[in-house]
Amino acid sequence: MAVRKFIQGLQALNGWQRALAAAAAGALSALALAPVFAWPVMFLTVPMLVWLLDAAVDRAPAAVPDASLAPSRSAPASKLKSAGLADWLSTILPPRYRAAFGVGWLFGFGYFLAGLYWIGAPFLVEADTFGWLLPFAVTIMPAGLALFFGAATALATRLWLPGWGRILSLAVAFGGCEWLRGHVLTGFPWNLVGYTLSGNDALLQVAALVGVNGLTFLSILLFASPALLSEARGWRHPGVVLPVAALLLAYVFGTTALRRPMPEPVPGAHLRLVQPNISQAQKWTPDNKSWIFQGFLDLSRLDRAGRSDDLAGITHVIWPESSVPFLLLDSPNALRAIADLLPRGAQLLTGGLRLEQEPPTGDGSPSRRVFNSLIALDGEARTVALYDKTHLVPFGEYLPLQPLLEAIGLRQLTKVRGGFTAGKADGRLMRIPGLPPFSPLICYEIIFPAAAVPSSAHGADRPGFLLNVTNDAWFGTTSGPYQHLQQARVRAVEEGLPVIRVANTGISAIIDARGRVLDRLPLNARGTLDVELPGALAVPLYGRLGDLVPAGMMVLGLLALLILGRAGRRQYP
Repeated sequence: MAVRKFIQGLQALNGWQRALAAAAAGALSALALAPVFAWPVMFLTVPMLVWLLDAAVDRAPAAVPDASLAPSRSAPASKLKSAGLADWLSTILPPRYRAAFGVGWLFGFGYFLAGLYWIGAPFLVEADTFGWLLPFAVTIMPAGLALFFGAATALATRLWLPGWGRILSLAVAFGGCEWLRGHVLTGFPWNLVGYTLSGNDALLQVAALVGVNGLTFLSILLFASPALLSEARGWRHPGVVLPVAALLLAYVFGTTALRRPMPEPVPGAHLRLVQPNISQAQKWTPDNKSWIFQGFLDLSRLDRAGRSDDLAGITHVIWPESSVPFLLLDSPNALRAIADLLPRGAQLLTGGLRLEQEPPTGDGSPSRRVFNSLIALDGEARTVALYDKTHLVPFGEYLPLQPLLEAIGLRQLTKVRGGFTAGKADGRLMRIPGLPPFSPLICYEIIFPAAAVPSSAHGADRPGFLLNVTNDAWFGTTSGPYQHLQQARVRAVEEGLPVIRVANTGISAIIDARGRVLDRLPLNARGTLDVELPGALAVPLYGRLGDLVPAGMMVLGLLALLILGRAGRRQYP
């Protein structure tokens, strides 16, 4: 009885009250993400979304143009224009879809505002230059990303069938629109809905089969099932029971997978991960170059307990993204110091800026290209391998329409004149002595499902692990670094590969191929981590087929909806 009263009260809301309820439900949903992982809250918030959509669809007037706006000889031209616009809008987006879009957009705005609040932290690193942009960043980005949620709810109401049919429709629509969010305008698949199911190690294993996009489809099906409590059968409705049974099945599957023996570590590979914990405000001050570099050298000689061992037994030292605030490959003294640091046969993998000079342009001015790179150096500080970041961060590493925006005085957060240059996508796989081939992923490159491993890397060319170097110092002590780490864990499960993660301020970690964090350095800590390299698993289903798996799930869901509709199920007019 209390549940029905809650549903009735929710659906009776109008205007700002309904808007507030939708946005609040979305904001509460963000608690299911890292670092809180309160995923059961979704059993409340997603049904709230369904019930609000029910009310929006029921109340929406029929898509009939207003007769008072019909053209007439006596009507002024302005009214004729507004009439034509109203008719056109009603034709392409009837009131039912507009109402559903509004509910979904508000839900999404709350979700992204609460889940991505940390996006404002980089604007405070140089507050005198970028601080004025903070209010725009923390509101405009959630508002833009929420468009995908609005599109999902509007599309879902196209086949808003009674009972569990509308839940299936919502799952298909969210699955498709969340996939689009990862690709449109270079994509930003951060905090995909599927990550709400990834906080439990057992449930996380399902990603090996369907990937995070498949988890999005399944999570909506699961979490929306209590919406069927509004039906006459309540808890006895099979649409409530079956998803719960599926959740238990997924848990058993994951638990079984976690109990299986893991492959042995890679023989002879002993890694030292170095986390210097240098704040972003300090890093690029010219006077700090020497002590930052010397700090890396000194820290690399220490084990986790802080004892000096001069790297005895270490085969590979790994520094994070853009480790030193200068062009390392153009600094002979720094390279000599690295050669003195490394024992015979040891190597250094470090993130760093790399400059390529080009012939002068037509007006005689010098031209150059700057890359955000991963550099592998041998024991004599010679370059043995290079990778240039291919997926750059908009407004962080480059500006859309860079020359035009620079001409009016705007810069990206890194303030590199001309922006960074993207590397070649076909250069992803790296090979260096003493390690299996690996896929390098700089910063947020690891958040893109199905792109962590080159599409050409199959069979003998499959990487043995993923290496993620990053600089999360931009985000301070917020949920951002924890969410970034969680997405790396999901990539490990999707590909069946361990992940080595080295971050400037944390969280550096060693992650096995089941997504378990074997060891880590906490956020905002200075230290090192000595680890063996875990072995890789056989290629899982998602690793073989990629997003064909979730695409197939959504196609089957759509076919089921069409069959239900043709079978005479009621649709809203």
